[in-house]
Amino acid sequence: MQTTLYSFAEEAPAPERTEQRAGERHLTLFRVGAITLGERRELCLIKNISAGGMMIRAYCKVREGDRLTVELKSGEPISGRAIWTKEHNVGVQFDHKIDVLHILHTSMEGPRPRMPRIEVDCAATLYLDCRPIPARIEDISQGGVKVAVREVLPRGKDLGVGLPGLAPIRASVCWQDDECAGITFNTLMPLNDLVRWLDQQRTPISRAS
Repeated sequence: MQTTLYSFAEEAPAPERTEQRAGERHLTLFRVGAITLGERRELCLIKNISAGGMMIRAYCKVREGDRLTVELKSGEPISGRAIWTKEHNVGVQFDHKIDVLHILHTSMEGPRPRMPRIEVDCAATLYLDCRPIPARIEDISQGGVKVAVREVLPRGKDLGVGLPGLAPIRASVCWQDDECAGITFNTLMPLNDLVRWLDQQRTPISRAS
């Protein structure tokens, strides 16, 4: 499992930094985030974070000097700029230092952060008791999808979610209103699989909700 490295250092992570330095304290936790460059929103893997910046594994092209925001959990973006790139890794320097202790406290003591969601517009098929139901995906995360669907779905009912190009994913209905339904996958979709699928299927512009 890849993990996020939390540091109490003041500076942004350097590209050669792969081991703990003397005098620094660290705690490892897994964290997937979202990166926004202009109008485009992508998933990223947060590998290393300190008060002054972070190292991310980007799944989109980021150039040195690019302005961007990184979302550690839904609705809380942090602005900064890319100060170095090395292969898929990007060093981000925050515009303002953050409180790492606060992030650790909310990660360990507070409610589970909502997974970053990416808006996408494509057809899907729901399988309820082997019966196909047409639907349309509005956004997706590793943990589930929000779909537009006309038929009433039983809350808590197990079903399959057929995404274009993928085998049906086992899931269950979490909520539904007059227009949409929230469906939770039984197991998290691997990040690399989700990014690969998004590259093939999604619209040019994505956003948080």
